[in-house]
Amino acid sequence: MNIDHAHGNKAFRAAPFIKEIGRGSKGARSMSREDARSVYAAMLDGRVSDLELGALVLAMRIKGETVDEIAGFMDAAEQSFNKLPMPDSDYAPIVIPSYNGSRQMPNLTPLLALLLAQRGAPVLIHGVSSDPGRVTTAEILSELGFAVALTYGDVQRGFARREPVFITIEALAPKIARLLAIRRVLGVRNSTHTLVKILQPFAGAALRLTSYTHPEYLDMLTAYFGSAAPAERGDAFLMRGTEGETVANAKRAQQISWFHEHQCTVLVQKQDPVDELPPLPLQSDAATTAAWIKAVLAGEQPVPAPIAEQVEHCLHVARLLHARQVSHGEAG
Repeated sequence: MNIDHAHGNKAFRAAPFIKEIGRGSKGARSMSREDARSVYAAMLDGRVSDLELGALVLAMRIKGETVDEIAGFMDAAEQSFNKLPMPDSDYAPIVIPSYNGSRQMPNLTPLLALLLAQRGAPVLIHGVSSDPGRVTTAEILSELGFAVALTYGDVQRGFARREPVFITIEALAPKIARLLAIRRVLGVRNSTHTLVKILQPFAGAALRLTSYTHPEYLDMLTAYFGSAAPAERGDAFLMRGTEGETVANAKRAQQISWFHEHQCTVLVQKQDPVDELPPLPLQSDAATTAAWIKAVLAGEQPVPAPIAEQVEHCLHVARLLHARQVSHGEAG
């Protein structure tokens, strides 16, 4: 992977930062929020050499990100692309990242998105369209007849049709997509994989559905949404991912925490294992999952209870968030 240095921006000297964060898991020092913003902005702009970029990525992979570092990275990330205009709706937009897909369980993120959109909420899914060995949300939506949005105009037209809209990260935020793609070269995830799962791409407040896979990210993201995330960017739900996806596990609900202006409320408690599992697709491929989702939407199969509960919480908070924005706008 070659980073484009041809746009005339001044090269960024990353060595002083690599020296601090690259001392190993015990000796490394963390960056301030402002330093993290500067470093990540340079990475996004292609002002960091390939050698230094690889060193930064691996150093952060070994050290792990602090709340201030993630906040600084996000400050830079959200300045690197044009924000989506706010849709005309009684609900704040609901943002669903989809970067994992599924290997074993059926990927029911499209069902969640469709149930929300049918109730009138604008639903934006951003992520990757394909991933070898996994069944992606985009593939299932394609089986259901929904095209991937290529432009911001496509997004708005999808909202007007009350459809969930899927846009690839390449179309939404190409600079971020380029850093995400480093994984194909180095073989390991980097901080960008965390950032895309908490990205808020709208110009106004939105409800983000976010998830974590590893326990250490629960602590870090709880601290981020509890103190460092800009409150004016909206609210967030945080839960353990279902194979990495931000849809409730159809077999048993996981805890969902709601972050609103840095306050945390537990909306759903973790469910104990149940003896009788709900009916689910017999296979997890895109065509079988899509056919089963159609049956659910037609009332031929029940909506799994954890997903039905997630839908109601999403709609309730998205409506509250929209009403709050309208009230603040009238007050201003």
